[in-house]
Amino acid sequence: MKCPFCGELDNKVIDSRLSKDGNAIRRRRECIVCTRRFTTYEYVEEIPTMIIKKDGRRELFSRDKVRSGIQRACEKRNISMNIIEEFLDELERDLRESEEKEIPSSAIGEKVMERLHQIDGIAYVRFASVYREFKDVNEFVSELKNLSNKGEGSEVRGQGEQDEQ
Repeated sequence: MKCPFCGELDNKVIDSRLSKDGNAIRRRRECIVCTRRFTTYEYVEEIPTMIIKKDGRRELFSRDKVRSGIQRACEKRNISMNIIEEFLDELERDLRESEEKEIPSSAIGEKVMERLHQIDGIAYVRFASVYREFKDVNEFVSELKNLSNKGEGSEVRGQGEQDEQ
């Protein structure tokens, strides 16, 4: 590690500890030449997950884009943000643990629809209507019939929340 003050490469570690968030190791170092101290952080290098879009383009996975789509589907529904964040944490963990570093956007969309189906039927249909790009009312009605045949989901919501009237 190069000293930020004199540029010398020779230094020693004085103290090491876990960072506050637990995602890095914080090290206090002292330069052997100028004796000044500085701090470095050591992180695990993660290979970013690439998403393969429908048109073949590739882009980095964006938790914010997925969150935005879910929030739009859940708008004016009594669904706790904690439930959405827990799902996003689980989704990111699954992507990190996956052997694949390029994942089709359709796989993520299907996971989101599956979870929304469990959480709230209305949010599921809203998301599905955009994701599956329904061309006409008949496709939308068909999905609603399919949903009503399966039941409306388990209605998992935030504690103490009630349905809107």
